[in-house]
Amino acid sequence: MPVRKIHIPKEVEMSELFGEYDRKARFLQKRFDVKLSIIGNEVWIKGEDSNVIEIVKDIVDELIEMNTDGHLVDWREFEYLVEQHEIMQKEETQFGGYYKEIKGTSVLTNKIKPKTVGQKRYIEIMRKNDIVFSIGPAGTGKTYLAVAMAVDFLKSGKVQRIILTRPAVEAGEKLGFLPGTLSEKVDPYLRPLYDALMDMLPMDRLNYYKDNGIVEVVPLAYMRGRTLNNSFIILDEAQNSTYQQMKMFLTRIGFNSRAVITGDITQIDLERNQDSGLVLVQRVLKNIDGISFVYLTDQDVVRNPLVKEIIKAYDLYEREERTDEKGD
Repeated sequence: MPVRKIHIPKEVEMSELFGEYDRKARFLQKRFDVKLSIIGNEVWIKGEDSNVIEIVKDIVDELIEMNTDGHLVDWREFEYLVEQHEIMQKEETQFGGYYKEIKGTSVLTNKIKPKTVGQKRYIEIMRKNDIVFSIGPAGTGKTYLAVAMAVDFLKSGKVQRIILTRPAVEAGEKLGFLPGTLSEKVDPYLRPLYDALMDMLPMDRLNYYKDNGIVEVVPLAYMRGRTLNNSFIILDEAQNSTYQQMKMFLTRIGFNSRAVITGDITQIDLERNQDSGLVLVQRVLKNIDGISFVYLTDQDVVRNPLVKEIIKAYDLYEREERTDEKGD
């Protein structure tokens, strides 16, 4: 029976490496049909398939490296690490390791780091391109990472303003008919953007930025007629913008500005007779230098693990519904 031994550095605690009651080790044993034995400061991996043993060894090596670097590995990240090694084995692709892929990437003065390979690519593309479209399901960090990049650009002096906007679809964009001040009318629709900002800026600093027009959070309807220079502009929930709104937004972008447009094309709330601007723009702006499209998937979901399963279940259900409709 093939065996591989891994030496565990003295500074690494077994309980931190494999979790309470060796939960991660037990998971690997069941997943890969191997036996993991902890003997002193060594881990012995035994199994029938030497290729599978090598995969488990690579996973444990990554866990050791992450632990040595002080990187706390939660359960979702551990599962993702394992999934990546399995995917690369099936695709017979050279894989340097999940942690090696992401460890050198961060945003907002190294405080925020990608949790998936897809998020790492998203961050790198935002740094390199003037206009980025990020399309993917809920929980993949589309908006959060875009806001983090915007704050990073502002703090480093690369831009002078941050503009955050999203369509207020639930109000039909007819905000003038709602009672209250502009702020009271639109705050419920813009709250997710405020939440992301509050995670990254002290409240007094955020209030200062808002009071002085350095940070603006506005509904998409109020972007018409403006030209935005020296700004980092984020259009969130862009799947709920129409063709004309998307065109209007993109033509607001001025000199020395960046724009990130995020959305989930599986959750469009527009009326049935309206086409989503985010869906159409993929055909209109393809192959233009300086414009890039990033597609995140359920593999990039970093919320509760159930979110990933919910997304898969809905995708399957909708595919079956479309198949039934064609059959009829």
